[in-house]
Amino acid sequence: MQLTRPLVLASNSPRRQQLLREMGYTFRVDVRPTDEAFPADMPVAEVPAFLARQKADQFRSDLGDQLVLCADTIVVVDSDILNKPANAGEAVQMLRRLSGRTHQVMTGVCLLTAEETVSFTDVVTVFFNPLDDSVIQWYVDQYRPFDKAGAYGVQEPIGMIGIQRIEGSFYTVMGLPVHLVYQSLRNYELKVMS
Repeated sequence: MQLTRPLVLASNSPRRQQLLREMGYTFRVDVRPTDEAFPADMPVAEVPAFLARQKADQFRSDLGDQLVLCADTIVVVDSDILNKPANAGEAVQMLRRLSGRTHQVMTGVCLLTAEETVSFTDVVTVFFNPLDDSVIQWYVDQYRPFDKAGAYGVQEPIGMIGIQRIEGSFYTVMGLPVHLVYQSLRNYELKVMS
């Protein structure tokens, strides 16, 4: 799929890159340092889109004719945000907390052009089976999920055996709500062509 402007993906996530490629888009990756802090009193549901906009803001000064796509994913259990684990111990703790529980995955997206900023969040409910400590430890040791919110990848073995069901988009859990991204890019192209 071709866009009228160069598409920039502001993410090092191999999963987001894979999904965009599989959607048929040509893009380049450009990641800029961003403060990922958010106000402590911000409602949890607003955090992912806020963080995606923060990432997009890093491109405003030299945006030119580019279309920048930023995303941020959080895992929420008991109203607590589980970000990326800092180490193996934290990853094990997160997975123990998710074991046998329901949680939400929220992915916020921001599309930035010189003319407008569009942001949105997709929310998915994930139902996890109980996980043995030995399975959790094996997964953390083998897959080192330190670049993943909530310490797991839905497409990896822990997701394959641990997830009972998902209410919402699998791809949102993977890190990019492709159905919404496609619709937003299509709407952008329709506006440009009209």
